[in-house]
Amino acid sequence: MLGASLVLVGAGAAVVSASADPPPTLAVEGSEAPVNPGARDSSDISAHNSSTLVRNPAKPANLAVSSRIDTPFFSCSLHVSDNAGETWSQTAIPAPKGEEAKCFGPDVAFSAEGVLYLSFVTLKGRGNVPNATWISKSTDGGRTLSKPVKVGGRLQFQVRLAADPDAPKLLYRTWLKAGDVGTLKFTEPGNPIMSARSDDGGASWSRPVRVNEPARERVVAPSPVVGPGGELYVLFLDLREDTLDYYGGHEGRGGPAYPGPLELVLGRSRDQGRTWEESVVEDRLRAIQRFIVFIPATPSLAVAPSGRLYAAFHDAGLGDADVRVWSLAPGGSDWQGPVRVNDTRERDGTSQYLPKIAVAPDGRLDVLYYDRRADEKNIMNEVSFQSSFDAGKTFTDSVQLSTEAFDSRIGYGAKEGLPDLGSRLGLLSDDRRAIGLWTDTRAGTPGTQKQDLAAAQVAFSKPSRFTDPEEGALRYGGLGLGVLGLAVLALWMRGSGGRRSRARPEPEPATQQDADDPRAPQEETPDTSTSS
Repeated sequence: MLGASLVLVGAGAAVVSASADPPPTLAVEGSEAPVNPGARDSSDISAHNSSTLVRNPAKPANLAVSSRIDTPFFSCSLHVSDNAGETWSQTAIPAPKGEEAKCFGPDVAFSAEGVLYLSFVTLKGRGNVPNATWISKSTDGGRTLSKPVKVGGRLQFQVRLAADPDAPKLLYRTWLKAGDVGTLKFTEPGNPIMSARSDDGGASWSRPVRVNEPARERVVAPSPVVGPGGELYVLFLDLREDTLDYYGGHEGRGGPAYPGPLELVLGRSRDQGRTWEESVVEDRLRAIQRFIVFIPATPSLAVAPSGRLYAAFHDAGLGDADVRVWSLAPGGSDWQGPVRVNDTRERDGTSQYLPKIAVAPDGRLDVLYYDRRADEKNIMNEVSFQSSFDAGKTFTDSVQLSTEAFDSRIGYGAKEGLPDLGSRLGLLSDDRRAIGLWTDTRAGTPGTQKQDLAAAQVAFSKPSRFTDPEEGALRYGGLGLGVLGLAVLALWMRGSGGRRSRARPEPEPATQQDADDPRAPQEETPDTSTSS
């Protein structure tokens, strides 16, 4: 078994050139500094995934990351850093009174004035049906949290938060509103994506409004972002005729993915969530695997300071999973793309998937994703990073952030053939560097299902240099970073003597799963009431 330490890389550098220079190189060196403290402890088998990584705009060195914990019991975690990710501390999440001690699906957002908001749902019963949605907030950078306040009722799935970058008290919440559920499935179509707005920092909320058009009967995975002009965007998936996943026809077991087309759709509101319009990003998307409809992979959305929109997701249109990016010019109506991001040979039989994108203030677009290009068996994951300096038209050569490969088969649901590494990755970008965060399984086995949070930073050796094809301008941003004077931070799992290892461990016998499974809620009478 590989060692269970997460290591902070201080003196080395993943150096990305902003122009046509030689390919970037990665140097790994440093001392231990895990994101989640349990990464050091082999007796801690917590499975951290589905991270949201955010930065305090009032104090840029203050970072926060939330994560979902699937095993050994369902819970949530919050970790904060006051030194730009060099060290992390865990914050206790207060439990709501009268609820079962099962927190699930957390998300975080910083307001423009530096208040941190944390949302989560509580689960109820052996079927782990979402019972209520709660929000806590912190005025000290996430070191302490307020008493949770109930903001939503039962059967609210995939709850996400978004804060307006210019209005300190303006906060949005999106979710998938279910009418009824069964084991691994929604029992009927028409479950809408909803949004609500708070103008007073979460003290009160507007009446919920439907985001998607009613004709879209099988929508999932909303991802909200607020643009620099105050527009609210929600990117989501329309599963169309995919009843295999939506109605749980696979019964929670692995096998061939649904073969039909899916749609990637953007909802846009120009009046703070009161009314919505749609645009189709892509209508020929192909699923890369089966999934549990309650916790699907989430497409990523980012907005540049210019107002240009970027969307990213994985697609199996060429037979194996590739990372795709689409873009929409400011004021435009037609999406451009997709552009295939991963610099692998087409149809090589390996998967690149679950991208997370972020835009630096100077306009540089960064992409983080899981990558199996080094394993012809398409099992062992690494984590890759690429950038675009021309508004998503082309991308730099990939940089590998993970120092060792880790097994994609380690995760909750592995024994059924549906191991889960979570719904999303974390990524923050500024003019000088980017920090990426992912779920790493090197300290786990198929038996323990242990997953940890690992992170790395990429420093740019030159000022950002990019062109916007719509504006025809060449821009330079940031002051650039010297390779020797600035440290790249990388969290990694140390193997034998710190050497790279491509070992492909055979699965170990799986342990007994927790009987309370949020993926398999039992049928109950729906209650769609919400608090406002």
